[in-house]
Amino acid sequence: MIINAAAAVIDGELKESVSLEIHDGIIAEIRTTHPAPDLTIAGTLLPGFVDMHCHGGAGFSFSSKEANEIDSILSLHQLHGTTTQLASLVTEPIAELKNQIRFLAPYVHSGKIAGIHLEGPYLSHEKCGAHNPSFLREPDLAEIAELLEVGEGTITMVTIAPELPGAIAAIEFLASEGVIVAIGHSAASAAITKEAIDAGASVVTHFYNGLPALDHRVPNITSHVLLEPSLTLELILDGLHVSEEKASVPLNLIPQRVALVSDAMAAAGSDDGAYQIGSLAVTVKDGKATVDSTGSLAGSTLTLDKAFERLVAVHKYSLPQASYALSTLPARTLGINYAGEIAIGSIADFVEVNNGKFIKTHRM
Repeated sequence: MIINAAAAVIDGELKESVSLEIHDGIIAEIRTTHPAPDLTIAGTLLPGFVDMHCHGGAGFSFSSKEANEIDSILSLHQLHGTTTQLASLVTEPIAELKNQIRFLAPYVHSGKIAGIHLEGPYLSHEKCGAHNPSFLREPDLAEIAELLEVGEGTITMVTIAPELPGAIAAIEFLASEGVIVAIGHSAASAAITKEAIDAGASVVTHFYNGLPALDHRVPNITSHVLLEPSLTLELILDGLHVSEEKASVPLNLIPQRVALVSDAMAAAGSDDGAYQIGSLAVTVKDGKATVDSTGSLAGSTLTLDKAFERLVAVHKYSLPQASYALSTLPARTLGINYAGEIAIGSIADFVEVNNGKFIKTHRM
C-alpha cells in the first residue's frame, strides 16, 4: 500500500510531500510523493499517540472482566488517536488485582494492549487521591513477585510511593525484573526520592497530582523530580488537573522529559453521571470526575486528541514537539521500538492533523 501525505513528522522534523510504502501493517519505505498512491491524505501525519496511563473510557474500566467492555475502551481511544496504550489498574485487594491481571494478560500477549500498569496498592495514605485507603499496602517482595508471576511478563509499569517501608528494595527488585518503576502518590522527601531514582525509578506518575506542592524552602519529591534529568514526567493536560500556568513550567523548562497522558477513567468519551474507580463511587459533572466521599479528582475524561490540541493551541508547541510528547517519548520510556515514530520498521499507525486540530486516526 502506498500513502501520499501533504506532510509528516519524521525524525523530529516536519517534512512535506511524503510517501509511505506499507507492507503488512509495517512501514517499509519512506520517500517523496509517489505518482500513483492508494491513499492521499490532505493533512499532516503524526505517529499514533502512545498513552502510558489510562484506566478506561466509553463507560468502562480496564478492571472489567467482560471482553466487549475492554474492546470498547480500546476502540474509543483509538478513535481519538491513541493507537498504543497501557491498561492502568487502581488499588484493589491483592486477590482481586490478580484476577484483573489474569484477564488482561491475553490482551497484552495478542498485542491489543502494550502492557499493564499497576497504579497501587503501594501508595501513600496521605496522597492516595482516588485510591481506596483501606486497600493500600506496604511493598512486600514476595507479594510483588507473585503479581509478576500472575502477569506472565505483561506488567510493564508499577507506581510506588518511595517513602513506604520496603519501597526502595521493591524498586530495585522491579527494575531488576525489567519492570518500569514510576514514583507517585507520594509525599517523599528529596533525599528519599533520590534513593528511589538511584534504585531504578524512571517515571513520575502524573506530575503535580498526588504530590506535595513545590516548596521554595524545603526540597521535596516534586522539586527533586522536576530537576532530575533521567526521569520522564507524566502530565495530564486537561485544564483541570493542572492549571495552564503550572503546566507551562515543565512544558517550557524540560520539554524533552514531559509525556502527556490521559489518566482517563470510564467516563472518557461517555456521559456525565455516576461511576466507580475501583471500589470508590465517583461523580462526573461537566467532564470533571471526583470521588464522592472526598472530592478528590478521580482520573480524567480526557482523550489524547484533546491534549494534543491544547498543547498546540495554548502552549504553542510545534507539531514535532507535540508528536514527541504524545508519541515518541512515551514509546521510548516504555521501551517500545515499534511505535512512537514514523520510521521504517514501525507499525503503520498514524494520526492526521490539520491547523493544530485532530482529524482522524489511520491504522493500516
